Amino acid sequence: MAFENGALDATLAAAAGDDPALMMELRGAFVESARTQLDLLRRSRCDGNWTVAAMRLRGLAASFHAEDLLIAAQGALDAAPGEPASIREIETVLSRFSGQI
Repeated sequence: MAFENGALDATLAAAAGDDPALMMELRGAFVESARTQLDLLRRSRCDGNWTVAAMRLRGLAASFHAEDLLIAAQGALDAAPGEPASIREIETVLSRFSGQI
């Protein structure tokens, strides 16, 4: 999967305008929210909890136009609950976003 964060950056820039501090704060809030959903995925003990966390993550990704995260979250929805490969894929995507904070 190619990493493309241009759409995420454009979305954040549209919200933050010319304020780089606000843009960094928004990026941080995005990553923190995504990490919260990832934590819920890891701790899911039933299909319903897994599905809700993956759907929330997918919605967050869609809201911010984060294509790689959207694809990874959809992969989690398509996978069996608790699938370690899905969790690793989301972790990989989030680590790329986090590296830019």
